[in-house]
Amino acid sequence: MPINIDTVYQKVLAVANKEQKGYITPQEFNLFASQAQLDVFEQYFYDINTISKMHGNDTEYSDVLELTNEKLSLFKIRSNTLSFSGGSGPNQNVFILPSNLYSLGTIVYEGFKEVEPINENELLHYFASPLAEPTLARPVYTKIAAGVKVYPGSIQSNITCTYIRKPNPAKWAYVVVPTSSGSEKAMWDPTNSTNFELHETEETKIVQKILELAGIMTEEQNLYTSIDRENTQKQIQEKQ
Repeated sequence: MPINIDTVYQKVLAVANKEQKGYITPQEFNLFASQAQLDVFEQYFYDINTISKMHGNDTEYSDVLELTNEKLSLFKIRSNTLSFSGGSGPNQNVFILPSNLYSLGTIVYEGFKEVEPINENELLHYFASPLAEPTLARPVYTKIAAGVKVYPGSIQSNITCTYIRKPNPAKWAYVVVPTSSGSEKAMWDPTNSTNFELHETEETKIVQKILELAGIMTEEQNLYTSIDRENTQKQIQEKQ
């Protein structure tokens, strides 16, 4: 289940108050929250890359890799049919990738044919060789800033893709209400709020990241790190 945005907000405010660092406004919190979520999300890719390069088949490393992939699986998507843009110039005949794409997986033609990725400078070689030339049965694609170009050029529809999407920005929405003292305060509006999308075990790490971004370095940082480490170890043990 997602990490509740209000739970994190209240924890951050409690620590800020304890450390006498002043009040963190909802606007500041939302900026820090979205950045913290993105930092944790991007760390998954670094961890996977690092662990995958380690030699041997150590069980603990394997379990950490499996756990990280499990957390990342929340963001793996199969797209709808990609829009095709005829256009002109270098962006001619381009399939437009999803706007929330973070990392591209596989390009698929007609629902089951995997389209092979190649570099732009390989195109001449492919088209110069009768054996390597792209066909409807063996299409290829190049990735450019505007999207992907699929070859042969007669393919102008029925292209989908798998990809890892970006997490949606977290948002602590609120309404302003009067207090008994005559002042005003922000009250949480759950209807218009957006929870964190990360795995629920990442809550302590999110709190820690937000505090770091807010410039609040506390003795509790070591506690948060310890809790996060214990949660990871517990999940590893449960998998064994």
